[in-house]
Amino acid sequence: MRIGIFGGTFNPIHFGHLVLAEQAFEKLNLGKVIFIPSFQPPHKNNPGVVSAVHRYKLVSLAIKGNPRFEISDIEIKRKGFSYLVDTLKGFKRIYPKSELFFISGSDVSGQIGKWRAINEILGLCKFVLAKRPGYRLKKYNKDISVISITELDISSSMIRRKIKQGQSVRYLMPMRVYKYIKNKGLYQ
Repeated sequence: MRIGIFGGTFNPIHFGHLVLAEQAFEKLNLGKVIFIPSFQPPHKNNPGVVSAVHRYKLVSLAIKGNPRFEISDIEIKRKGFSYLVDTLKGFKRIYPKSELFFISGSDVSGQIGKWRAINEILGLCKFVLAKRPGYRLKKYNKDISVISITELDISSSMIRRKIKQGQSVRYLMPMRVYKYIKNKGLYQ
């Protein structure tokens, strides 16, 4: 099976993430896409990141009802910094005969060279970047592919800012995600 691995902070998840995953599913002919909320991303030392428990719940609510999508708590259970190489090794043990595709937005393209064990990562999966508005793609070797998706100019940081300022985030995320955020008082 061809499995998409979509890791991220998802702080919070929004329609840009969901469109990226859905279109990657189709363009890469995947059997499923597994969302992996990070426990503690090593590249983000931000007090504005809500707990992994909340982010896991937000992703669960966002993907509910889509049979193409699953969620994994592999990084949350492991705790500590969430390094992709460790996550991919875990999935290789779970799915030894599957082909893994790590999917990310092009906003990470400038950071890839700094990732822990990037050469090992490229040996464990096919690395796929989806174009995002406002981010230029750096050129990498043939082991990193680029796909074009419907570009939605939405970011988690924009959503957090809007919530903090009391502005509407309707139509930027699924309503059940917004209701959870509002009920729990997240990002205030």
